[in-house]
Amino acid sequence: MIQNYEDLEVFKRSYRLSVGIYELSKEMPREEIYGIVSQMRRAALSIPLNIAEGYGKRESTAEFKRFLSMAKGSADEMKVLVDFCKDVGIMTEGTHNRLKDNYDEIGRMLYGLMQRWH
Repeated sequence: MIQNYEDLEVFKRSYRLSVGIYELSKEMPREEIYGIVSQMRRAALSIPLNIAEGYGKRESTAEFKRFLSMAKGSADEMKVLVDFCKDVGIMTEGTHNRLKDNYDEIGRMLYGLMQRWH
Protein backbone atom coordinates (compact mmCIF):
# COMPACT_ATOMS: atom_id res chain seq x y z
CA MET A 1 0.00 0.00 0.00
CA ILE A 2 1.30 3.44 -0.90
CA GLN A 3 1.16 5.77 2.07
CA ASN A 4 3.76 8.32 0.98
CA TYR A 5 6.13 9.08 -1.88
CA GLU A 6 8.83 6.90 -0.30
CA ASP A 7 6.64 3.86 -1.03
CA LEU A 8 6.77 4.51 -4.79
CA GLU A 9 9.30 2.22 -6.47
CA VAL A 10 10.20 4.93 -8.98
CA PHE A 11 11.07 7.27 -6.10
CA LYS A 12 13.27 4.63 -4.46
CA ARG A 13 15.12 3.85 -7.68
CA SER A 14 15.59 7.45 -8.73
CA TYR A 15 16.81 8.43 -5.26
CA ARG A 16 19.37 5.60 -5.19
CA LEU A 17 20.48 6.54 -8.68
CA SER A 18 20.92 10.21 -7.71
CA VAL A 19 23.15 9.12 -4.81
CA GLY A 20 25.14 7.02 -7.28
CA ILE A 21 25.48 9.97 -9.66
CA TYR A 22 26.74 12.14 -6.82
CA GLU A 23 29.38 9.53 -5.96
CA LEU A 24 30.33 8.99 -9.61
CA SER A 25 30.64 12.73 -10.20
CA LYS A 26 33.32 12.93 -7.47
CA GLU A 27 35.58 11.00 -9.87
CA MET A 28 35.04 13.39 -12.79
CA PRO A 29 37.62 16.01 -13.78
CA ARG A 30 37.89 18.81 -11.23
CA GLU A 31 37.52 21.45 -13.95
CA GLU A 32 34.00 20.14 -14.60
CA ILE A 33 32.75 20.79 -11.05
CA TYR A 34 30.80 23.89 -12.13
CA GLY A 35 29.89 22.50 -15.53
CA ILE A 36 28.80 18.97 -16.30
CA VAL A 37 29.15 17.73 -12.69
CA SER A 38 26.85 20.43 -11.35
CA GLN A 39 24.34 19.82 -14.16
CA MET A 40 24.32 16.05 -13.59
CA ARG A 41 23.85 16.37 -9.85
CA ARG A 42 21.00 18.84 -10.32
CA ALA A 43 19.21 16.80 -12.99
CA ALA A 44 19.61 13.48 -11.15
CA LEU A 45 18.29 14.87 -7.87
CA SER A 46 15.47 16.67 -9.65
CA ILE A 47 13.79 13.34 -10.39
CA PRO A 48 13.08 12.18 -6.80
CA LEU A 49 12.51 15.78 -5.70
CA ASN A 50 9.75 16.27 -8.28
CA ILE A 51 8.18 12.92 -7.39
CA ALA A 52 8.11 13.88 -3.71
CA GLU A 53 6.79 17.38 -4.33
CA GLY A 54 4.16 16.15 -6.75
CA TYR A 55 3.03 13.44 -4.36
CA GLY A 56 2.40 16.14 -1.78
CA LYS A 57 -0.02 17.72 -4.26
CA ARG A 58 -1.66 14.48 -5.38
CA GLU A 59 -5.14 15.70 -4.40
CA SER A 60 -4.95 17.37 -7.79
CA THR A 61 -4.33 14.65 -10.36
CA ALA A 62 -3.25 17.23 -12.95
CA GLU A 63 -0.74 18.78 -10.56
CA PHE A 64 0.76 15.40 -9.58
CA LYS A 65 1.08 14.43 -13.24
CA ARG A 66 2.74 17.77 -13.99
CA PHE A 67 5.45 17.02 -11.41
CA LEU A 68 5.84 13.48 -12.74
CA SER A 69 6.25 14.97 -16.21
CA MET A 70 9.01 17.26 -14.91
CA ALA A 71 10.70 14.24 -13.32
CA LYS A 72 10.51 12.42 -16.67
CA GLY A 73 12.06 15.44 -18.36
CA SER A 74 14.96 15.28 -15.91
CA ALA A 75 15.40 11.57 -16.64
CA ASP A 76 15.62 12.42 -20.34
CA GLU A 77 18.10 15.19 -19.51
CA MET A 78 20.25 12.65 -17.68
CA LYS A 79 20.31 10.42 -20.76
CA VAL A 80 21.74 13.31 -22.79
CA LEU A 81 24.27 14.10 -20.06
CA VAL A 82 25.54 10.50 -19.85
CA ASP A 83 25.77 10.37 -23.67
CA PHE A 84 27.80 13.57 -23.56
CA CYS A 85 30.10 12.26 -20.81
CA LYS A 86 30.79 9.10 -22.81
CA ASP A 87 31.39 11.04 -26.01
CA VAL A 88 33.91 13.44 -24.42
CA GLY A 89 35.71 10.59 -22.68
CA ILE A 90 34.88 11.19 -19.02
CA MET A 91 32.64 8.14 -18.69
CA THR A 92 33.30 4.55 -19.70
CA GLU A 93 31.06 2.73 -22.13
CA GLY A 94 29.99 0.31 -19.40
CA THR A 95 28.99 3.06 -16.98
CA HIS A 96 27.23 4.88 -19.79
CA ASN A 97 25.21 1.82 -20.78
CA ARG A 98 24.24 1.06 -17.17
CA LEU A 99 23.11 4.62 -16.49
CA LYS A 100 21.29 4.98 -19.80
CA ASP A 101 19.38 1.75 -19.10
CA ASN A 102 18.50 2.95 -15.61
CA TYR A 103 17.21 6.32 -16.83
CA ASP A 104 15.25 4.63 -19.62
CA GLU A 105 13.58 2.42 -17.01
CA ILE A 106 12.84 5.35 -14.70
CA GLY A 107 11.28 7.20 -17.64
CA ARG A 108 9.06 4.19 -18.39
CA MET A 109 8.09 3.90 -14.72
CA LEU A 110 7.17 7.59 -14.56
CA TYR A 111 5.15 7.35 -17.77
CA GLY A 112 3.32 4.29 -16.44
CA LEU A 113 2.56 6.03 -13.15
CA MET A 114 1.18 9.04 -15.03
CA GLN A 115 -1.06 6.75 -17.08
CA ARG A 116 -2.36 4.82 -14.07
CA TRP A 117 -2.88 7.72 -11.65
CA HIS A 118 -6.53 8.83 -11.39
